[in-house]
Amino acid sequence: MKLRSPMPELEGATKWLNGQVSKQDLVGEKPTLIHFWSVSCHLCKEAMPDVNNFRDQYKEELNVIAVHMPRSEEDTDLDQIEKVAAQFDIFQPIFVDNDMKLTDAFENQYVPAYYVFDKSGVLRHFQAGGSGMKMLEKRVNRVLDEVRNEQQ
Repeated sequence: MKLRSPMPELEGATKWLNGQVSKQDLVGEKPTLIHFWSVSCHLCKEAMPDVNNFRDQYKEELNVIAVHMPRSEEDTDLDQIEKVAAQFDIFQPIFVDNDMKLTDAFENQYVPAYYVFDKSGVLRHFQAGGSGMKMLEKRVNRVLDEVRNEQQ
């Protein structure tokens, strides 16, 4: 997915956990962070406390959505996804993407992967891999600063 692309519709979920949201719910008010993860991904689990801190720190200013992208047949087990989500305190909405519909719409190949959209739903930053939370925070803050400056 190229920078400046519009956010894809959030359609084709196998199941939504922790509530369902649509693109229309996310665009307009606040920027959005969409992060891809998988139950079989060690780096995803290592990064999850940072993602959760991020979610909690910016909860008033930022939408956070998780997308579970399976990497194997075993990763499609809904009970396992729910168990790992609970274990790692993932209580934001989770789009379970067993059919890879959203993964394909994003042209995503990585877990963990992070997509930052501005409040109008335009992709402003993408990064993949287990490190780089400082860079992610910097990019999110850049988008949040635009919203803050509009409100002054």
